[in-house]
Amino acid sequence: MKRMALLLLAAIVAIATSAGAQEKYPSKPVRVVVPFGPGSATDIVMRIVGEQMRPIFGQPVVIENKPGAFGIIAIEEMARARPDGYTLQIGNPGTNALAPIIYRKKFRIDYDKDVTMVTRLSEVPLVLAATTKDFAPKTYAEFIAYAKTNPGKVRYASVGTGSNNHYDTEAFAQWAGIELVHLPNKGGGAAITNDLVTGDAHVALVNAASSLGVIKAGQVRALAIMSDQRLPEYPDVPRLVELGYANAKGLWSALYAPAATPRDILETIRTAAEQALKSEPVTTAFQKQLIKPTPSTSLADAQAFNRAEMAYWKRLTEQVKVELPD
Repeated sequence: MKRMALLLLAAIVAIATSAGAQEKYPSKPVRVVVPFGPGSATDIVMRIVGEQMRPIFGQPVVIENKPGAFGIIAIEEMARARPDGYTLQIGNPGTNALAPIIYRKKFRIDYDKDVTMVTRLSEVPLVLAATTKDFAPKTYAEFIAYAKTNPGKVRYASVGTGSNNHYDTEAFAQWAGIELVHLPNKGGGAAITNDLVTGDAHVALVNAASSLGVIKAGQVRALAIMSDQRLPEYPDVPRLVELGYANAKGLWSALYAPAATPRDILETIRTAAEQALKSEPVTTAFQKQLIKPTPSTSLADAQAFNRAEMAYWKRLTEQVKVELPD
C-alpha cells in the first residue's frame, strides 16, 4: 500500500513538473535562422522585432545568418530542429513561397508538411527605380516609351536567377509589353541598388528603404511604387496598381516554425511577435526604414496568408517562364 502511494505521488509530481515545464516556455534563448546575410532587409526586420520580443519572452532572441541555396539551408535547419519553439526562421516571398515551388527537388524535407507560418511580420514597399547615369527616361511613361523603342537594350538587375524580383520584373515586362535584359546579381538588395548607381543596370525593383538615400542623392530615380499606398517620401511617384498593374506587391517577411510544434507554443510566439510589432521602439524603427508592421491576428490568419501567397507564386511561375540554374 505504501509502495502504491509513493508511486502515485511520483506520478503526480511528474505530471506537475511536466505542466510547469510547458508553462515556462521559453525557458532558454530562442534562435531565429535568417536566410540572408547581416544588413539585408529581412535581417534588419528580425533584429528590430527580436530585440522587443526578448523582454516579452524573458529570454534572448538569438539571430543566426545562414544565407545561400535560395534560402533552403536556413529553412531545412529550422524544419529539422526539435519542434519545441526554440528554433524558428524568418523568410520572405523568395525563400518561403517561391523557392518551395521552383526548387522543390532541391529540398531534402517535405516543405508543405514540415514547415508552418507562425505570423507575418512586415511589408516593405518596392520601387521600380532607374539609374540617372546615361539613361534618359525620367518618368514611368518615358521609361515604357524608351523600352518599347529600344527592345532588348534596357538592362534590369535582380538578386539572382529564379528570385522573386526576377519573376516580378519579368511578369511586369510581360504585362507592359517591353523586352528587358536580365542581369542577375547574387549580392542582395544593396548590390542591385549599386548596379543602378554605377549604371551597370538601367532599372531594378529595389527596397524602398535601402534605396531612399541614393534616390535623394539623385543617383537613382524612382519611377513607380509597389505598395498599397503612395509613400510620403515619394509623393509624386505613382503606384503600379494605379497604372493598371494588378500584380504589384510589396516585399513581406514572416516567421516560421517546424510544423510539429505544439499549437500553444506557436500561439505564444505569435502573440509575442504581435506585441513586439505594436511596441513604440519597433514602430519608430520601422517608420525610419519605410517598413510596415503586419502582424497576423491568429495562427489561422497566418496560414491563410501563406496559402494565398503560395497559390499566387505558383500562378506566376506558370505565367512567367525563366531558365533556372541546376
